[in-house]
Amino acid sequence: MINGKLLSRRQAVAQLTSLAVGSCVLSGSVRASDVPRKTAMGIVAYDCNLRSKWLKQTDAAQDLFEPLTFLKHCQTLGSGGMQVSLGSLQPAAIKDLREYAEAHDLFIEAIVNPPRDRVDVPRFEAEIKTASEVGAKAARTVIIPGRRYENFKSFAEYQQAEQRGAAMVELAGPVVEKHQVALAIENHKDQRIDGRVALLKRISSPYVGACVDTGNSFALLDDPYGAIEALAPFAFSVHFKDQALSEYEAGFLLGDIPLGQGSFDLKRIVNIIRTAKPGLQFCLEIITRDALPVPCLSDDYWQAVTEPSGRDLARTLRFVRTHATPGQSVSSLPLAEQVAMEDANIATSLTFAGQELGL
Repeated sequence: MINGKLLSRRQAVAQLTSLAVGSCVLSGSVRASDVPRKTAMGIVAYDCNLRSKWLKQTDAAQDLFEPLTFLKHCQTLGSGGMQVSLGSLQPAAIKDLREYAEAHDLFIEAIVNPPRDRVDVPRFEAEIKTASEVGAKAARTVIIPGRRYENFKSFAEYQQAEQRGAAMVELAGPVVEKHQVALAIENHKDQRIDGRVALLKRISSPYVGACVDTGNSFALLDDPYGAIEALAPFAFSVHFKDQALSEYEAGFLLGDIPLGQGSFDLKRIVNIIRTAKPGLQFCLEIITRDALPVPCLSDDYWQAVTEPSGRDLARTLRFVRTHATPGQSVSSLPLAEQVAMEDANIATSLTFAGQELGL
């Protein structure tokens, strides 16, 4: 049963097969290169959180997110690459990862934490050096922790975090320029788009730009397409997603949903990004979980989010009502069914991206 609906025999077999194939690939009994590619789009590690958890319960030694293991897993799903934390790899691991990616025409993007302070710069540089040596063109990062309306109790508190984030970017800039790996800063329900664009213009580095998350800024009441248009010229990476939207008493629910099943005009989004940055790689981000509450009608939300106008709020709520789409219920399911849903979400999204969006 998924989302309260009985599975057909075909759906049940497909989901169990998905679990089995993933296990066979990890064990080496199925070759990743034997699986046909569905799309050139890559997969973000967060897409596979549930499978990773399931594997750990099966065998604590299995690490799905070991970079070469994860790259092969992404290949078995029919994708064109990955975005994952690489850390600082040894030369042999770097060689194996780069050679495998090149031999199979797969791209690699890194996930990194920015340098917290000058003492942390060597750690950051070691990770960027690894990214460069494996052939990664971009390293995605976040400079302000968490969701602003959940993490901060006042606008002044948020502004302090915003200043720390800008300072971290200034420390990171010379490092990514030295190693020629673009730092792609995600709009992570943290900074509204006008503030993020102002930061990128002030830094003014050819190697510091954006990881354009195509859904996150909606939670800060930014225009859903205007935010993407503003960030696209700075894009080095894309977290591509569709979103389910529905109202609840304190605001609205925002949840990842398979591509083509949600509330956003994906063809319009692809066109915006492709027009600004032809040839840019996209990565699917679909985190299989319950929809997240955005309590924009509560007083707590506005303690740290002060910039939106009444017009922004009205536009956002109109969009939610006009484009309402039910989300997925995940947390109440047994883990095996959660993994099956996660696998199905990824498979459906990759097929849609290749067949309907030309990605």
